[in-house]
Amino acid sequence: MFVAVLMTDPAAPGLERTTVESLRNAWGGGDARWLQPGVAAEFPVAAMPSNRWQVWEDLQALKVDLAVVPAGGRRKKLLLADMDSTMIRQECIDELADEAGVGEYVAGITRRAMNGELNFESALRERVGLLKGLSASVIDRVFETRIQYMPGGRALVQTMKAHGARAALVSGGFTAFTEKVAAGLGFDEHRANVLHVAEGALIGTVAEPILGREAKLAALEEICARLGIEVAEAMAVGDGANDLGMLKRADAGVALHAKPVVAAECDIRINHGDLTALLFVQGYAEDEIRA
Repeated sequence: MFVAVLMTDPAAPGLERTTVESLRNAWGGGDARWLQPGVAAEFPVAAMPSNRWQVWEDLQALKVDLAVVPAGGRRKKLLLADMDSTMIRQECIDELADEAGVGEYVAGITRRAMNGELNFESALRERVGLLKGLSASVIDRVFETRIQYMPGGRALVQTMKAHGARAALVSGGFTAFTEKVAAGLGFDEHRANVLHVAEGALIGTVAEPILGREAKLAALEEICARLGIEVAEAMAVGDGANDLGMLKRADAGVALHAKPVVAAECDIRINHGDLTALLFVQGYAEDEIRA
């Protein structure tokens, strides 16, 4: 058995009952259950629909996301999340580069790296090199004035933890930011790259080995082993090419507002909803979600 989940942006609830019922009838599904009125609904189906991706494409025009997931084991015991453009709206290195006067150039490299056009490790070294001489105090100012949490992030983390899951933030960014984001959203642990600082300024290098695609995949497997759970009990979420290893390995890999090259390789693609969509995919209803 499978469950079809339809979702839209909670900030602009526009999921119509007719949309849900039309698809349910077309797929011969069971009774629909509303997880949040106007935002998310689900219904069971006996088999994976052969036209799933065509329907997904059609629903995109209505700003509705569709995920079809196995009915069993939906609620996961581990959340592994990327940070930049996933748990927060920004790319931290781009914001630091803007402070250093090389924002546009660095943002261009970031886009190419996240699209999988550049080697992540080499691209990170180049970008960090351009930050040489920037006062380390800028990090705190950037976090306070430029960084915004992605909507639904705290609800996602707190709800899963309230039901016994563990949450880990695993980023190709920097510990100077992940420690703040992890604390702010309630993650149990965080991993990221370390910027080198001397005499109060960035020296343009980052600690090796760099935490990239393979390290994120390794983190997924290591944390599952430590917790004594299967990878099938994990959910991963990210948006860039360096997230693909963990997204494809986790049982539920979610491409959130992701680059096209990333979304194309994931079965769960959220383009319109916020991070609470990951709760709806797991079958959580509105009255179970922690603020």
